[in-house]
Amino acid sequence: MTTTRKAPTGILGFPVAPFTENNQLDEKGLATNIQFLLDEGLEAIFVACGAGEYQSITKDEYEAMVDVAVAVTGGKVPVYTGVGGNIQTSLEFAKISADKGADGYLILPPYLVAGEQQGLAGYFKTIAESTDLNAIVYQRDQVSLSVSALEALAEVPQVVGVKDGLGDMELNTILTQTFGKRFSWLNGMPLAEVTMPAFIPLGFDSYSSAISNYIPHISRKFYQALLNGEREVVQDILQQVILPINNIRRQRKGYAVSLIKAGMEIMGLPVGETVRLPILPVEKEHYRELESILNKAIDLYPKNILVQSIKGDL
Repeated sequence: MTTTRKAPTGILGFPVAPFTENNQLDEKGLATNIQFLLDEGLEAIFVACGAGEYQSITKDEYEAMVDVAVAVTGGKVPVYTGVGGNIQTSLEFAKISADKGADGYLILPPYLVAGEQQGLAGYFKTIAESTDLNAIVYQRDQVSLSVSALEALAEVPQVVGVKDGLGDMELNTILTQTFGKRFSWLNGMPLAEVTMPAFIPLGFDSYSSAISNYIPHISRKFYQALLNGEREVVQDILQQVILPINNIRRQRKGYAVSLIKAGMEIMGLPVGETVRLPILPVEKEHYRELESILNKAIDLYPKNILVQSIKGDL
């Protein structure tokens, strides 16, 4: 268990939850997914979160996913888990994460209900203080955190970061300039590469990368170009790869998850395309579109043998 009070920076790996055709968790598939992300230099592993279909896995499956992540990473990078939704379940899963050797957790918003700012701060605070692990709070969907809510969370040493999935740039400007380096700032927008050019100037220094599950070298090239001020490279990758994939993602609700599995299948990293309801598999037409985009992307940006991480090389 880590005692360093800092969230991971750089490109963050969010493995999927591979399911067999019989809808059982494929632990070997998960291990392969995580090892691939490690081999590609991603700076942390976030298991059983949104991409890992947190909302639909059982307690036993959750425990298995945490076990696999901790075992495969072997301390090479931090392991964060997903907790959230029902607060009692969140507290239980937070304890499981601590007991199994995770480094921290991403606290997802409560389901169904919208709370007042005091209630939301209390929700995140209660979960964060329940263990000594690092905690990252996630604002998205119905949860938008105010300055007053973050002031309360700033008093909790376990809370090391804020992940934004709203894309409210006025709010992001206010929060980042108010709290500065008290929190790490993580871009958690769907296909975060789309918005990272706007997030970096505000102080965001990491993002969750869905496409790193199947074209991590392109996400890496994109991020390095952003940090190095290589505007033409950034624009080319946006126009040729990221925006076309994002256009497919926007066609159906749930594609933020199922499109990852389709991309992995196309790129020879099969984890199956089984997803759990209410998420649906990628439609054939969209699968073919994605296949065409990826084939073009690999021609334009062939993979180099040497993988370099942002943290280690800049």
